[in-house]
Amino acid sequence: MLKKYTDKMYCFSPPVMLATLLIEFIFAFYTIWRYKMNTIVRLCFLLLTCLGTFQLAEYMVCGGLGWSNIEWARVGYGSITLLPALGIHLTYAIAGKKNWLLIGSAYASCALFVAFYLVAEGAISGQTCYSNYAVFDTHRASVIPFMIYYYGWLMIGVYLAWNWGAQMKNKTRKNALFSIMVGYLIFIVPTTAFNIIDHSTVQAIPSIMCGFAVLLAFILVGKVLPSCCHDNKSAKAFFEMLKI
Repeated sequence: MLKKYTDKMYCFSPPVMLATLLIEFIFAFYTIWRYKMNTIVRLCFLLLTCLGTFQLAEYMVCGGLGWSNIEWARVGYGSITLLPALGIHLTYAIAGKKNWLLIGSAYASCALFVAFYLVAEGAISGQTCYSNYAVFDTHRASVIPFMIYYYGWLMIGVYLAWNWGAQMKNKTRKNALFSIMVGYLIFIVPTTAFNIIDHSTVQAIPSIMCGFAVLLAFILVGKVLPSCCHDNKSAKAFFEMLKI
């Protein structure tokens, strides 16, 4: 695979994918090392891990080792499908609100798609690897429902973050909610633009979204977590030591 993209630095080239998955996995483990464990930290860790897992699967599906391309594609789709439900839960946690019916509905719909892509025969039949994204051959009947699930929950997350952020009196939480909203939009808008310009990219939605979602990883680590969470004592002492 590396030979295929020699001397090229496309969005989907191996160096870019490897750099992206390393950033996301490093951020994930940094998160649980740096901050005291709570709901927000757990959700950010899971979001970052899912992003990194998809990038790993995307790399492997076009020339990786071990499993077949279909098995890696299943893992990739399973991980990317978790993101909208985790995002809804994170938005509620940052706002300090609870609505287990809505959160439960997000996870229930997520579980249906994860189960379908992981175990259903014919759910994913193959892939085509282009220089800027990977197109996954999924069951035709699942494409529109999956788009509704994905965009639907993401847009609900955008609305909730904007609405609660505007009402929030706590400035740090307000900034965290607006940061989450920007994080959602930063990969919704470019992906939508790709789909409008070229309808054939609809099946590449997970690949294109995750290409931009590394920016969400930076927002989670750089904006959301510092605004909402307390340092681990060990991590704080380590950083204090570095200042000496």
